[in-house]
Amino acid sequence: METHLADWIRDTSAGKEVEAVLRSCVHCGFCTATCPTYQLTGGELDGPRGRIYLMKQMFEGDAVSASTRDHLDRCLTCRSCESTCPSGVQYHKLLDIGRATIEERVPRSFGERMQRSVLRAVIPNRNLFNTLLAVGNVARPVLPKVLSRKMPTRGSKAGQRPPQRHARRMLILEGCVQPALSPNTNAATSRVLDRLGISVVDAPNAGCCGAVDFHMNAQDAGLARARRNIDAWWPAVEQGAEAIVQTASGCGAFVKEYGYLLRDDPAYAAKANRVSALARDLVEVLRDEPLTNLNIRLGKRLAFHSPCTLQHAQKLGGAVESVLTRLGFELTAVPEGHLCCGSAGTYSITQPELSTALRDRKLDALESGNPETIATANIGCQTHLGSAGRTPVRHWIELLDEALSAPNPQVRARR
Repeated sequence: METHLADWIRDTSAGKEVEAVLRSCVHCGFCTATCPTYQLTGGELDGPRGRIYLMKQMFEGDAVSASTRDHLDRCLTCRSCESTCPSGVQYHKLLDIGRATIEERVPRSFGERMQRSVLRAVIPNRNLFNTLLAVGNVARPVLPKVLSRKMPTRGSKAGQRPPQRHARRMLILEGCVQPALSPNTNAATSRVLDRLGISVVDAPNAGCCGAVDFHMNAQDAGLARARRNIDAWWPAVEQGAEAIVQTASGCGAFVKEYGYLLRDDPAYAAKANRVSALARDLVEVLRDEPLTNLNIRLGKRLAFHSPCTLQHAQKLGGAVESVLTRLGFELTAVPEGHLCCGSAGTYSITQPELSTALRDRKLDALESGNPETIATANIGCQTHLGSAGRTPVRHWIELLDEALSAPNPQVRARR
């Protein structure tokens, strides 16, 4: 695509990125067939091709309005278009720059600014989130449905974590909302990895991965969180930690981009590259281990929801399904498995109508094979799908942990 960027961006680092992405797009339109919002609205400007046109006009100096910002806001950043694109367009990189730019050029209303400020203040703050969740459970009857339905109806408890006793050690990102909404997920991860001869190490000073801030156009704040996590993990990295495990695929997708996002920071570029290289989604760890050494009971009949951050961002589509099948679980077919469930970080709060429509469409597909349980790999998807009150939704590692019949087999993995 021919470009004529405006002077204010042409020779900047962002401008070079914008030009590279725009020039790679041939406007074939294949992306519209797999875009969730285009499927719902049928509007060209609510698909990747239309949004690329809007951003191109902005970067070439044309006037922009709140309408342009609204079309960008309605994008889920699911990156399904990237999986479909035959030209390899890195749409999400263009979108990040486009959103940051229009945030400055078209100010939001006071109400929108307040909503986003509250979300950014609460979600990444684990202690504050836990406190407000407890208060919210008491006040549930008077809360807006979009919030009350996302709160767990009963508090699940984390099981005991094994002691650190193995030579193989991996860090784990505890996450910001997952410890409150699904506290057993990381504990189950620790138990399963322990059975494979791997000890899980926590870094108490690590916090939110930064994705919430970054994708709400507070990009400097998101990068500041990334730097804090790098600092928190670095001593263990220097001591030989084998990997940094993420059990939430949304966090994993963002941590894997630390190296790219901090590429121009002389103090952190090398460390960020190292951290991104060590980042592993949980399934990347388990699929390479001797799973036949795990003594698994007959598995449940499951439908697996593959989060967009797992299949499109991390390119791990089919990986969890393969592990679960190897371990004896029966997986049902899921039509339209490439489409987003509508969670997308804070999207279910900022775009409730589109998000609910996508959730219900996804649940219809997941339930079409009559599964006992829906499994997934991201806390946002788990909470969002579960908010409908239909088939139970859980993290797949908890189901695997429950299926282990031996209480503490002394199994060591091949190196």
